[in-house]
Amino acid sequence: MTTTTEQLDEAAVGDFVQRFITDLAAAHHAVTVAIGDRLGLYRAIAQAGPASEREIAAEAGCDERYTREWLNAQAASGYCEYDPATGRYSLSAAQRACLADESSPTFLAAGMLLAGALFKDEERLAETIRSGAGFGWGEHHHDLYAGVERFFRPGYAANLVTSWIPALDGVQAKLTEGAVVADVGCGFGASTILLAQAFPNATIVGFDNHEPSIEAACAAAEHAGVSDRVRFEVASAQDYPGDGYDLVCIFDALHDMGDPVGAARHIRSTLADDGTWLLVEPMAGDSVAANLHPMGRLFYSASTLVCTPSARSQSGGWALGAQATDEQLRSIAEQGGFTRFRRAVETPVNRVIEVRP
Repeated sequence: MTTTTEQLDEAAVGDFVQRFITDLAAAHHAVTVAIGDRLGLYRAIAQAGPASEREIAAEAGCDERYTREWLNAQAASGYCEYDPATGRYSLSAAQRACLADESSPTFLAAGMLLAGALFKDEERLAETIRSGAGFGWGEHHHDLYAGVERFFRPGYAANLVTSWIPALDGVQAKLTEGAVVADVGCGFGASTILLAQAFPNATIVGFDNHEPSIEAACAAAEHAGVSDRVRFEVASAQDYPGDGYDLVCIFDALHDMGDPVGAARHIRSTLADDGTWLLVEPMAGDSVAANLHPMGRLFYSASTLVCTPSARSQSGGWALGAQATDEQLRSIAEQGGFTRFRRAVETPVNRVIEVRP
């Protein structure tokens, strides 16, 4: 370690210590959020509140003493409200929408399940980063898959049918009439099922190279009542079967691939002449400096621990990372044989890109 005689700025050190303590508290708090989500404690506050710790513990079926400590951690973090005059806890409307209502488009609690899974993988990830090896998607703790599905699903539910599909040239009409769709890298099938529910005349196939995810997607489709018009198969983006697809979708997955050019070429070969590739990627600017903000912090961290290791575990030699620029994505599409590329719409979290032959 390099030594220096440079005089430390005590105020700057104090500011950084405060930042670190804030982050350390948040890291500890993340585990309590995952536990609260798992045990239904946020739902219990929503149902019983304003309520005492005894009432909330009874509603959730949890131990009262632990529940009191958990509630105080939530109150200190701004994740619930505490009335010192009555000793009761409650959720504001905003807290309820983000923590207790899984049908809400702003439901966020499951994101901490994702973070918790990465802590469970920390030792192996450290060795991966030291050695330069890959760490495949299927090697992670199983909570990662459920966390990703539950964290991303509300955003897809809020935007896919109402905003993203209408932003694509002619796609909504094709889906309404009965298009053939491939959802590549479908995971647990959240996006696939949403499309099937919205467009009952369409034929939709979800592909993923992770067999446990395909099994979960099949069960989810059965539960949603759409298994008559959607099916799921184990296959990669470079070799999924079929052709003549009117729409091929990749949601938040291209940057995880070791061979995104191979995927683009295969998509082009399976797409109808007037078909569309719907590419959804995390929001990113055109430089590192443009991404130095809280959302970039989240995506760069996830990219370090999930996306880049996943790509490096595959053949192909690519590792785009979760903050790939539009120009990088455009280059991938062009190498795959596409000529038209436009950002159709965006959210604070995602870029929605229309790619055409």
